[in-house]
Amino acid sequence: MALAVGTLAPDFTLNDSDGNSVTLSELRGTPVYLNFYPLAFSPVCTDWFTAIAKDSGPFEGARVIGISVDSKWGLAAFKRQLGADQVTFLADFHPKGDVARLYDVWIDAAGISGRATFVIDADGIIQDVDQVAPLETPDADRLIASLASCTG
Repeated sequence: MALAVGTLAPDFTLNDSDGNSVTLSELRGTPVYLNFYPLAFSPVCTDWFTAIAKDSGPFEGARVIGISVDSKWGLAAFKRQLGADQVTFLADFHPKGDVARLYDVWIDAAGISGRATFVIDADGIIQDVDQVAPLETPDADRLIASLASCTG
């Protein structure tokens, strides 16, 4: 079960698709739409991030992050293919799945993270979370409404 609403989001540092380090706590002051997903280029993940890339309006004022176990090179190709310039893709590559474990969304038997979205407010507190089976998608409407309450 994913981390609970009302708790401080655990801090982490991962490399993005350009090789830059991104630390969650350094994003304080900005709400974060944090998406764990199994694998880049898989059908459900592609659909999820394509929708975000096509309509970035609901995410204005927030940082959209996607985390998977893919390498930074795979994530760079994924980002390019989707035209998802407003999404920061992070590689939970080595040690594999450490951040997914920290957020309690790791699927050990599959060697990937599960699918979960966390809405984190500007103070770093989890305001909403939706964790679903890997072939399902989180409730985007509810999560976007939660994010809107964080961005004013």
